[in-house]
Amino acid sequence: MRICPICDGFEAIGKSIAVIGDGDLGAREAAFVRTYSEQVCLIHVGPPVALTRRDDLKRLGVPVIETTIEQVHIEGDRLIALSWGGKQTSFDAVYSALGTTPECGLAVDLGAALGEDGRLAVDDHQQTSVPGLYAAGDVVRGLNQLTVASAEAAVAATAIHNRFRQAEGMTAD
Repeated sequence: MRICPICDGFEAIGKSIAVIGDGDLGAREAAFVRTYSEQVCLIHVGPPVALTRRDDLKRLGVPVIETTIEQVHIEGDRLIALSWGGKQTSFDAVYSALGTTPECGLAVDLGAALGEDGRLAVDDHQQTSVPGLYAAGDVVRGLNQLTVASAEAAVAATAIHNRFRQAEGMTAD
């Protein structure tokens, strides 16, 4: 089971890939993964109305299987097949595109504003709408990349460091 085709999609070049998704997030992920292989299918596990990008997938040659996954077959530490409708299907790689829910409750309780996407709104230095409260990572953007979160944390750490220096009457050169 894979999470990030940006990180490891190159490992699936030319292989049989399934994307498990719910709605257009799954469609976008399947379209992205299609750049690595011609053998991609979207297993849509959500309500039919949630998937509005069927024409895009058809144009890309990505079949859509609308079903509930009944069983996941694992050997050792590897997912080897999925079952639905009494049929077992194997894939070389399976990606999850079911989305994430940012846990912003504490920051919101402190007064931080949310953006339209339900994530914390921050400025160019990662500061929320609450002075002195900074945020980085999945609560800020939906990219969900460790390297992005680390870079945002470095920006926030620099801003915090400079804020302390200013409080002490020192300025950066």
